[in-house]
Amino acid sequence: LQQSRPCGRTPPAPPAGSAPGPARPGTKRLPRAIVVGVKKGGTRAVLEFIRVHPEVRALGTEPHFFDRNYHRGLEWYRSLMPRTLDSQITVEKTPSYFVTKEAPRRIFNMSRDTKLIVVVRNPVTRAISDYTQTLSKKPDIPTFEGLTFRNRSLGLVDTSWNAIRIGMYAVHLESWLQYFPLSQIHFVSGEKLITDPAGEMGKVQDFLGIKRVITDKHFYFNKTKGFPCLKKSESSSFPRCLGKSKGRTHVQIDPEVIEQLRDFYRPYNIKFYETVGQDFRWE
Repeated sequence: LQQSRPCGRTPPAPPAGSAPGPARPGTKRLPRAIVVGVKKGGTRAVLEFIRVHPEVRALGTEPHFFDRNYHRGLEWYRSLMPRTLDSQITVEKTPSYFVTKEAPRRIFNMSRDTKLIVVVRNPVTRAISDYTQTLSKKPDIPTFEGLTFRNRSLGLVDTSWNAIRIGMYAVHLESWLQYFPLSQIHFVSGEKLITDPAGEMGKVQDFLGIKRVITDKHFYFNKTKGFPCLKKSESSSFPRCLGKSKGRTHVQIDPEVIEQLRDFYRPYNIKFYETVGQDFRWE
């Protein structure tokens, strides 16, 4: 009671600009690197793995700025970013950017020096994974085969279906090469990200111009999920695996349908390999 304030008196206001608790160091900066694609390729894994690096700060959520929220302006986008020191790189990930026609120009207008990371995966398994995810949310959607073909007997694939269209990497890449040189785009193999995460992340670190800190010692293979996991994450000393939606069992698809899709994607894959100078061995 003796320590209570007298009635009618308010406590002095804190100095202007002050905030409770210790001030957070660093500045909110626009990203210097963006994981622009592709959906169901392994983008979440790349983001979780790279943010272990002390020189990287990453936005955990997908801001969808360059596709859905561009009207909000760059300052809104900047406000979402984590605080970084001068020695740190800000990274964000939104996999739908890769298939958004306006995204390359918009990112270029923000900064022509932006480094772009694209995680690619066999387009057939990527499409099945995409469908499996949608099916878990909407159990009443048509079958994978029904959505894949405009005419199954003629082998006419429906390229208007997003799950199919995303895997036509060579087509989407053309839009990016109008604004960015290949030297500013790094392609991560979604398959090797599972079998050799340290090797793939080593290349990502080289591309970003940072020391190879993330190595084999950071990973262990989770046999249940079929995915590599981090032995410890950025904010915890406990092991860190990706969420329940990652590594879920795919829907069983008729092998004949898979073969037809392989035939469909083959010319796109070959053109993609030739363009980027890298054979991902999806054949």
